[in-house]
Amino acid sequence: MSRILIVDDHPLMRKGLAMSLDAEPDLSVVAQVASAEEALSELDRLEPELAIVDISLPSMSGLELLKHFQALRPQMPTLVVSRHDEALYAERAIRAGARGYVMKLEAGEVIVKAVRKVLAGGIYVSEEINERLLMSLASGRQPTVETPLQVLSDRELEVFELTGRGISTREISERLHLSIKTVESYRARIKEKLNLKSAAELMQQAVQWVESEKGS
Repeated sequence: MSRILIVDDHPLMRKGLAMSLDAEPDLSVVAQVASAEEALSELDRLEPELAIVDISLPSMSGLELLKHFQALRPQMPTLVVSRHDEALYAERAIRAGARGYVMKLEAGEVIVKAVRKVLAGGIYVSEEINERLLMSLASGRQPTVETPLQVLSDRELEVFELTGRGISTREISERLHLSIKTVESYRARIKEKLNLKSAAELMQQAVQWVESEKGS
C-alpha cells in the first residue's frame, strides 16, 4: 500500500482527489494539508511515499515546496496536479524536482495512472510536453533572449501568467492568498526584470507570452 500526501489549499479538490486514490486497493492517502509549511512540518511523522502538490499555495508556492522536498527527501517522488496550464509550468516543475505534471481538469483515472507511473520510477507528462522536454535537452537550449520562464521567480511567474490571462489585481491577491500591496510589489519587480516601463506594457507582454506559450 503506497502512502500518499496531498498538498492543496482547495478543500473540495483535496477531498475529490483523496476519494479517487483511496478507492484504489494499492493506494492510501495518509494526509491532506492546505499549505507547504504544514506539509513540511508533517513530513517526518507521515513518511509518505509520494506527495501530490498544487502550484498555487498560500505563502510558499508549490514550486518552492518541490525544491524543499527534493532537498529533504530526494527519494520521495512528487507529482504536480494543478489548474495552471501545463505548457507554462510543467518544465519548471520537472526542473524543481517533480516527476510528473497533470492538469486538474483531467479525469480521476488519468491522475491515478500518473500516480502509479511516478511511484514506479517513471515521469508522467503529456506527449506534447514530453516532446518539448526532450527537444530542450537535445538542444541544450541556451537562448540568447531571456524569457519570463528564465528570469522570473516562481511566484513572479504566477503573477505574470494571471496578469496575462486578464485577472484583476484583487482576484490575483485572493487566488494566491497575497495582499494587493504584495501583488503590486511583484508586478514592480517583474517590470524591472523584463525592462518594462508601464503597467500597460506589462499587460501587453504578459498576454503575448501566455498566448505564445500555449501555442508553442
